[in-house]
Amino acid sequence: MSKSESWSGSANETGVAILSADGGAIVSPTKVGYIIMTSDREGLNRKFNAKQRNLNKPGVVLCSSMEQLKELAELNPEIEAFYQAHWDKDILLGCILPWKKGAMKYIPDDGCKELMMDKRDTSCFVIKFGTPSEQIVKELWDTKQKLIFASSANPSGKGNRGLITGIGERIESAVDLKIEANDYVASIQPDSNAKTRHEQGVMVSMVDATGTLVAMQEGKREITPCPTIIRKGLDNEKIMELLAEHFNTWDFRQGTYY
Repeated sequence: MSKSESWSGSANETGVAILSADGGAIVSPTKVGYIIMTSDREGLNRKFNAKQRNLNKPGVVLCSSMEQLKELAELNPEIEAFYQAHWDKDILLGCILPWKKGAMKYIPDDGCKELMMDKRDTSCFVIKFGTPSEQIVKELWDTKQKLIFASSANPSGKGNRGLITGIGERIESAVDLKIEANDYVASIQPDSNAKTRHEQGVMVSMVDATGTLVAMQEGKREITPCPTIIRKGLDNEKIMELLAEHFNTWDFRQGTYY
């Protein structure tokens, strides 16, 4: 059975130590619930086994700063400005993007690439996912330039309701540590209940079917392929408003990738 600790308000030292070592896996709180955090192939294997999840989905890479995002992901000025707007407004955002060629050096050479990218060599790069987990990611990136990969801490298709008890016995037994912060998670959606709360963040695809970055629009209309919301979630309305501010053409295709 995994060890359990409560979030103290600062980076959880036990979690940092576990993810610094080989094969570590922890459950940590975010704005929309709990996630499994790992840092290498062994940890990713444990995550996929715990979730019994298909391998076709793009991997999630957590970024604790705009600088880290720009170091890892291929962006253009319009996409960077779109991310920056979400950073400034503290809005959870994940976009499907190609990796920078120079960023491959940060990926452990242990075969984890095939589990944290899709077949197009893209991943979902996420910012502003929640203070308790951001603190851990920042500590590991700033001190070790170590990447952290994530997935929701619940069986695929089932939410954890923002409660540490909702992660299920299979995940609880598969990880080394659970960090509890139910009050923090609840504070993000204070007027929601188990039925109305968002269990995930919005995901926007910034690539075409081959994984190539969408073209700059430069104020023109009908430029396609274009940014596409492929998963709805927390702050849908705010993110769609920012899409409209930054791009003349964008799309909403719930579940298109899958």
